Amino acid sequence: MEGAGRAGPSRFGFLLVPKFTMVPFIVAVETLRIANRMSGKKLYDWPVFTLGGKPVAACNGMSQIPDGAIEEARDLDVLFVCAGNDPHEARDKQLYAALRRLARHGTKLGSLCTGSYVLADAGLLDGYSCTIHWENATGFAEAFPHIELSDELFIIERDRYICSGGTAPLDMMLNIVASQHGQELAVSISEQFIHERIRDQHDHQRMTLRGRLGISHPKLLMAIGLMERSLEEPLTLSQLAAQVGVSKRQLERLFRQYLKCTPARYYIELRLKRARMLLDQTSMTITDVGIACGFVSTSHFSRSYKDYFGKSPRMERLPA
Repeated sequence: MEGAGRAGPSRFGFLLVPKFTMVPFIVAVETLRIANRMSGKKLYDWPVFTLGGKPVAACNGMSQIPDGAIEEARDLDVLFVCAGNDPHEARDKQLYAALRRLARHGTKLGSLCTGSYVLADAGLLDGYSCTIHWENATGFAEAFPHIELSDELFIIERDRYICSGGTAPLDMMLNIVASQHGQELAVSISEQFIHERIRDQHDHQRMTLRGRLGISHPKLLMAIGLMERSLEEPLTLSQLAAQVGVSKRQLERLFRQYLKCTPARYYIELRLKRARMLLDQTSMTITDVGIACGFVSTSHFSRSYKDYFGKSPRMERLPA
């Protein structure tokens, strides 16, 4: 367990990169603070670091003053990297060197939200399973195809503590507190958050299709699931209908009744939304993005993209 090799509280450091997301950072730190308060003991410290020890702004514009520079960090049990919507912008040789130094000296490494992108880019997730905020999963998978990516809330594997975003760090920290100081303390912290259930490592990030779409027809949900899993090589309407076990006409009726569109329209919108994520999160060429989203030509992709989003893929990548 963290902190077991020395007297005193466990030291969980947090490395903030520019434009980090505030919520994952805050809920992680607050879990540790409340653990101290509810136990009546100083179980945890949570020093905050940045590159060079300079203040950084979160993606909401709020600035955070760190306790020190990551280059000088010492005696940490775990260091959590906190990143934001554009983790590739955090790429920095000095930052990566500091992370590798800590890993060499036995510090366990973790991540919140998209911090796993930073660790992967630094070569510190090779041979590990990984998770990341679901919105960034597409870009991560394209950038690091050799890393096994999961949609679980968090993954604790050997000396890595990898967590997705939103409120998932609350659940990861509660699980850590439970393993170190007992389930009773973790439950009391959860109740302070008015958090009705402590989710575990195997919970998934996104709501079910039924919950997201507000529909319950099993055949329609099955068809949409097949679409979501087959964006690079789209299935034909005949193939979809056959795999779902309905006729093409029945499938078209279901889409019109519940989603007010045709299957073809719904499918292309899924593919275009994935394309937008790839354009935003990766440096893939426009041609490669189109291919990855099932378009047979760049011209067809560009026309479809502009028709749907009102601007071309090239314009999408221009600075706002």
